[in-house]
Amino acid sequence: MDRIIVVAGPTASGKTDLAVALAKRFDGEVISADSMQVYRGMDVGTAKATPEERDGIPHHMLDVADPRESYSVARYVEEADQVLWDILARGKTAVVAGGTGLYVDALIRGNAFAPCPSTGAREALEREAEEKGMEFMLRKLAAVDPDSAGRLHLSDRKRILRALEVYEETGETITAHNLATKQIPDRYEPFWIGLDFHEREELNRRIDRRVDIMLEKGLLEEIRGLLDQGVPRDCTAMQAIGYKEFLPVLDGAASLDEAAALVKRESRRYAKRQRTWFRRNEKIHWILRHDPTDRETVLREAIALLSDFDGQP
Repeated sequence: MDRIIVVAGPTASGKTDLAVALAKRFDGEVISADSMQVYRGMDVGTAKATPEERDGIPHHMLDVADPRESYSVARYVEEADQVLWDILARGKTAVVAGGTGLYVDALIRGNAFAPCPSTGAREALEREAEEKGMEFMLRKLAAVDPDSAGRLHLSDRKRILRALEVYEETGETITAHNLATKQIPDRYEPFWIGLDFHEREELNRRIDRRVDIMLEKGLLEEIRGLLDQGVPRDCTAMQAIGYKEFLPVLDGAASLDEAAALVKRESRRYAKRQRTWFRRNEKIHWILRHDPTDRETVLREAIALLSDFDGQP
């Protein structure tokens, strides 16, 4: 087993606290696996760990991208894997913490992503989509990769064009590429810990309170500042939960209470999707919390689970 601990689970479950505590216990450093915390200037709305919360433990893969960029899982794996190797090479423990299941799994598997050379194919597909519409493009994809076409919705322009691009560039469907990737053994063998609440309503209350705290900490001011810096409203970063819902508030088209209620609802739905994603992983050892304030019990349970890991060289 590699000296890697993964702390996974739904939003607001306490992953940051546990990751920091485990990093202190096992001489480690934390690697964030959150698709929105990669963006600079998006601190409050993504619940990015503050310097106080990091408690002197180095945190990686935070603030590595401009919010104007469209960050990808492929780029995350490339950059985070270098960080992980460096941590292990220095004889330390890597604690991977986050709720973006795709990012966590891709890093541990060591995913090889389909190549995306700059040959002009993507630009040509973009022009074709503008001229003929996405219904035509989806039919075009169905002719060469019916499996992908069957999974994708007409509104998922990015993935439809990506699937067509991969086929045109490589002669292989993205479905075939992904199936081949799954046959490759994982690059790393970490110890997996899942964190959740025994009562789902307790997590929901935590989520609701977190949204209120974000507003108290200046979330609206953070969003306004990003817009003032020229961050486009329709960019990937601004479509994150907790950002896009408050744009109408800044325009005077919705009330703060309405937007906050929407963020709470969408965050609870996101937590449900996270839980579903991670529950599929049979390697995860779950810790189900009862008391949200009892961090010591959670840490003791985690250390007990890691008793064998503690003996690793």
